[in-house]
Amino acid sequence: MFLHRLACYLAGGTPVGGTRAYPGCRDRSLPTASIPVELPGVMYFATRSPVWGGGRAFYDPDAEGRVLARAHLVSASQFADIAAQEMYREPGADLDLTEVLARGRTELGVGRYETLIRAGWVDGLPLLTFTAPWKVHEIPPTTPSAAYVRHLASGLLEVGAWDADAVAAYVASRPGAGPHWSQEAVRELLTR
Repeated sequence: MFLHRLACYLAGGTPVGGTRAYPGCRDRSLPTASIPVELPGVMYFATRSPVWGGGRAFYDPDAEGRVLARAHLVSASQFADIAAQEMYREPGADLDLTEVLARGRTELGVGRYETLIRAGWVDGLPLLTFTAPWKVHEIPPTTPSAAYVRHLASGLLEVGAWDADAVAAYVASRPGAGPHWSQEAVRELLTR
């Protein structure tokens, strides 16, 4: 959600606090627009990221709740290259988006970030993301690292729709965040 983090996917580089250098996209331009969105479902933390050293964020669109998020206007090739980098694959191949656009979901594999989701539409454009095939209650929660929480929370704050208290309360309430990440602890990360 954080534009600086997204820039590492687009142009290549290592995000602050991360341990992996990303090769970047074929098209290295920044998004032409970035807006706050609220999606149905739940964001939760699970598995262990070798890049961040803690839980990763996933999206369960079928769970009861709402997800605060940020939508970036990128091209289909940029979306494909970002997804490839998250799947630990080389960027450079386009994705067939026919099924996800028509049905709202398609699975490219069984691993994390290999399930494409169309979470809605904005001005006639699809809101696409990728997540894991499992549901929030099908996998044990994993506490995310400080660097990862800072990136997520900063991205939500940066878009300007929510204040620091609302962002901190939201992130701290996600499955896997507590009890380690209280609202106060997330808020403190935003002020460092």
